[in-house]
Amino acid sequence: MSKAEILIIDDEPQIRKLLEITLESNDYKVWQAETGKAGIILAANHPPELILLDIGLPDKNGHDVLKELRTWYNKSIIILSVQNNEADIVSALDNGATDYLTKPFRSAELLARIRSAIRRNQSANTDNKIICGDLEIDIAARVVTKSNEVLKLTATEFNLLVLLAKNEGRVLTHQFILKEIWGVGSQTETQYLRVLLVHFVKKLKLTPINHNIFYRKRSWLSFCIDMSLYFLYKNQSNFYYLPIAFAPPLYH
Repeated sequence: MSKAEILIIDDEPQIRKLLEITLESNDYKVWQAETGKAGIILAANHPPELILLDIGLPDKNGHDVLKELRTWYNKSIIILSVQNNEADIVSALDNGATDYLTKPFRSAELLARIRSAIRRNQSANTDNKIICGDLEIDIAARVVTKSNEVLKLTATEFNLLVLLAKNEGRVLTHQFILKEIWGVGSQTETQYLRVLLVHFVKKLKLTPINHNIFYRKRSWLSFCIDMSLYFLYKNQSNFYYLPIAFAPPLYH
């Protein structure tokens, strides 16, 4: 069983060292960043199971870092801070913090809160199957079937499929998708997405691309891929549209 990864974002070397020793001795893998910017980049490139975030960072306010992380990171974030006033605690929790622990903290209590937060992550992922018409995605087993036939997808293709399925009904930019699938450094490489989507159309046996994008009677996945390919090739939009937004007029 692989170790759960925890990212520490804290500018104090002594605190980072203490946390590193405590966590590694309890079988966690540790990543470290001493600034908010470095922490955000590290979290994007190596998404951890949990983040320990300090409020008092040298380059960014920890509350701002928390808000930025919460635009895409959906696992647990525990705040570790010397600030123990009610306003800071309430602000952090309102902005998406899972928990708040003031420094100095007791190691046993911190570990208990970490275990609780990780269980919360796992509980949030209990619904491991997504069904889209005749397409079934088993997230835990990483298996995709269409009309009971198992489809052979690469790891990247599977990750993109899950990303689309989990964000049904939302508008996602190409940059967001590229960052989620390939990392922060690939946000301008739209060719990656174009090539991947072309393979998707073939492997998932969806309706071929047609310039008449308002084609009726198709699955939402077929529609969103056709829509994205159309805009990628025509360079008419920077947005990736998921079809649920258009479903009422299209599927009558």
